[in-house]
Amino acid sequence: NATASQSSRVTFVLIVRIPAQGIEDFRAYEDAVLPLLPEFNGRLERRLRNPDGTIEMHIVSFESDADFQSYRNDPRRTAQAWLLERSSAKLELLPVVNVP
Repeated sequence: NATASQSSRVTFVLIVRIPAQGIEDFRAYEDAVLPLLPEFNGRLERRLRNPDGTIEMHIVSFESDADFQSYRNDPRRTAQAWLLERSSAKLELLPVVNVP
């Protein structure tokens, strides 16, 4: 049942505020880490960006919280953290649920 599997997934909204001078580094970070999602049963459901690129929102989901934690702790992801730091992006990660 697709609905049941959707509702059991853990879902997050990521809101990122990026200084104009950090956009290139932030996008390089994303290019490196987003392709890892499927390995951890993760999915980028939606990716939105404002016209000047200084705000980005992602809706991501994982099969389980354990999958999410494994993604967060993956050494290939943490090895790219310097790009995120250099971008000076401010991140807000919010756990959310689907509303029927």
